[in-house]
Amino acid sequence: MSSDGGRPLPRRPLPFAPDALEAHGGHLLGPAEVTEVAHQTAAILVGTGRAAHDPDVTSRLVTLVDDLGLSTVADLWSARPARSLPGALWRLYALREWVRRSPVQATREYAAGIRFTDVAHAVAGIAEPPRPEEMQRVADQILAGIFEGDLAVALERASAFCAVVSAGRAELANDRDGVDPGGASGLTRTAAAMLTTGEDLRACAHLWRAGELD
Repeated sequence: MSSDGGRPLPRRPLPFAPDALEAHGGHLLGPAEVTEVAHQTAAILVGTGRAAHDPDVTSRLVTLVDDLGLSTVADLWSARPARSLPGALWRLYALREWVRRSPVQATREYAAGIRFTDVAHAVAGIAEPPRPEEMQRVADQILAGIFEGDLAVALERASAFCAVVSAGRAELANDRDGVDPGGASGLTRTAAAMLTTGEDLRACAHLWRAGELD
């Protein structure tokens, strides 16, 4: 078994294709089987990408949701613990899809949070002033880092990105509170959720470095 930065990779990484997501044998999977499939596919996906050392493979993995649809990836991984490999992958793909679909909103929220999160902004690595195309580029770049380079650093960048967006949502909620309390409350809730996502991704980075992210 080869290793990458101290992390073991799957013995024989297999090409990851849509049929890898199909149910086994035409029967409904039980809870234990669903869990096994989620963790196996996550390991295969990451192992394949990191073993390939091929920009084309990385590009196809980054755009996986474009081909399969976010709901397919959600069915596969979203129920797994946040601090697990499939849980981390689900959050990264969902984050990229949000930025891809709502780049102007993502830019506005990120920009609003920069002055409160200097360190996180630097770690996220987004140029100033943030622009929609830059936000989309960095979201792709962060996800690509899962399949090439230092995976833990990619998770930390994603965590930092979430921290800035969370701060931005909280600031926008504060600005809106006097004129739209309901909208402000919604922003506050999503700010808290984004902050939790960032904390989980940072914890996953620590688990990866310890060889315990499965």
